[in-house]
Amino acid sequence: MKNQKGFTLIEMLIVLFIISILILVTVPNVTKHRNTIDDKGCEAYIRMIQGQVESYKIEYKTIPTLDQLVNKGYLREGMDKCPNGKGFTIETDGTVTLTNQ
Repeated sequence: MKNQKGFTLIEMLIVLFIISILILVTVPNVTKHRNTIDDKGCEAYIRMIQGQVESYKIEYKTIPTLDQLVNKGYLREGMDKCPNGKGFTIETDGTVTLTNQ
């Protein structure tokens, strides 16, 4: 018999089994971390919007709406949602709060 090189079916199945286990362990962790990243990004986004509201208040002596922030160049068009898809509102006292929309 020749000295054959290659993998047997059992060896291939073992490798596939190990890869499957690694995938099953990694996918839930990636999903969990993605949610955390989106939440942290949203917190930073709200703070940035709050800073823009404060800048507008200093310059115009009034609480802005989202449209006013966009029209005056404080925000770009379409910046009305956080990275996680939630929206925000600007309260009458100038506080920016997160909504579930």
